[in-house]
Amino acid sequence: MSALHVLAVTARTASILVAPDGTGFVLKRPIEWVLGSANGAVACSGTATAAAVFIDGLEPDRTYLFACPLGTVPVRTPACAGLVDGTEFGIHETNPNNALALCDAVAAVPDGGTLWLGAGHYRTGPVFLKPNMTLHLDHGATLAAIGDRADWPQLRARDDEGRVLGTWEGLPEASFAALITAVDCHDLAITGRGVVDGGGDRGDWWTWPKERRDGARRPRTIHIAHSADVSITGVSVRNSPSWTVHPYRCTRLHVSAVRIENPPDSPNTDGLNPESCEDVEITGVDFSVGDDCIAIKSGKRGPGSNDHLAPTRNVRISHCHMKRGHGAVVLGSEMSGGISGVTISDCEFDETDRGLRLKTRRGRGGIVENVAMRDVVMRKVPTPLAINAFYFCDPDGEDDWVQNRAPAPVDETTPVIRAITLERVRAEGVRLAAAAILGLPEAPVDDVRIADFAVSYDPDAEAEVPLMALGVAPIRHGGLLSQFAHVAGEVREISSEKDTTPC
Repeated sequence: MSALHVLAVTARTASILVAPDGTGFVLKRPIEWVLGSANGAVACSGTATAAAVFIDGLEPDRTYLFACPLGTVPVRTPACAGLVDGTEFGIHETNPNNALALCDAVAAVPDGGTLWLGAGHYRTGPVFLKPNMTLHLDHGATLAAIGDRADWPQLRARDDEGRVLGTWEGLPEASFAALITAVDCHDLAITGRGVVDGGGDRGDWWTWPKERRDGARRPRTIHIAHSADVSITGVSVRNSPSWTVHPYRCTRLHVSAVRIENPPDSPNTDGLNPESCEDVEITGVDFSVGDDCIAIKSGKRGPGSNDHLAPTRNVRISHCHMKRGHGAVVLGSEMSGGISGVTISDCEFDETDRGLRLKTRRGRGGIVENVAMRDVVMRKVPTPLAINAFYFCDPDGEDDWVQNRAPAPVDETTPVIRAITLERVRAEGVRLAAAAILGLPEAPVDDVRIADFAVSYDPDAEAEVPLMALGVAPIRHGGLLSQFAHVAGEVREISSEKDTTPC
């Protein structure tokens, strides 16, 4: 069904979905559009090549009419309580570090106002935003993290009341603050055609991926915690020191018409990791990263108190493009708080190691359920569907109690995976297996439904293991591989060559 609707609006920008029937991330043919003002004059016009259209240069508190061959839709910009030009507070390209000037500029933004940065390359340490404001990076503006972490502020694992501020691999830990950090920031918008450069390619961030330095973990590029009604639109985010965009304990989060890009060899640079969040919409985002493109989390069970665990619910992913990376859409492995209500539709995956990937292991607990992927095209994805309950993460991940295939006792630490649906999925150039599903013998993966799953195979594929678990044989051109799982449906092969003999 064709779709035309407004995704998100700020005082000066809008993102709009223009998606004729059958559209993924890229439109099958360009679409001309016009944005008219209330008096009928043309405010701006353009040609859409992707489903999510981003428009800037709008006026606050105005009604516009977006028109294209799919129809018309009104666009109403909210009022702006005041525009603060960052240069008036000493923000300048020649400064070695604009962090203090940015702090002053943020403080000067009135409630409901906007901090605007025009074209320029602004080096800075972490910037802390506040509630009910818009950060607008105009075309040509780059907010670039400095490479020296000597005076880099840190974000504590917990605040004075014991509330968790951030996690590392699912557990509360101190970390260096993100380039853009927002805690308790309701009604926050980050928008514009500018760039947020996390500086991972500067300094030493990528040389200690699993370590601590000065008692802290590596920073994110954008970290938003305990916030509601947050939107990120238009911007490009790149070169992250670790996870790129990390929302934690957020509700009503919207991300659209954004590009997230990290080098393919950069460690743990996931694109977008909503952790313990509810009501998340991700539309028209272009990913090319060094780890998972979207990784949905809900914390990891650890020793002692597990008060940091909270579910992630209602995540809608549509019209996105995932290129490279370890997985396109990944759930886990930190899923102890539970993950439910995830839908992936009308997306395109190119050369990610896996398409839809669910990963967990004994000791995690939590329930992953009601996950659906529909109308998705994958190209050169070795394993389009991977569900693994024997994921060998953490130092004890290869211990016998984790990897043994004999049934173990069932208790609150036993993870549950159920109600997973694939419909109208086409995967071209599969190398390993169309679907590899490995559940626990004591808690089999339940209610996996597959309908209209069409696969072609890469004739030059070499056998490799499709799942990161002990005892999994290498394979090439596997169809539906399933153990300790209840699966209904089948894979339809659309190529002539097939070899399912394990190596």
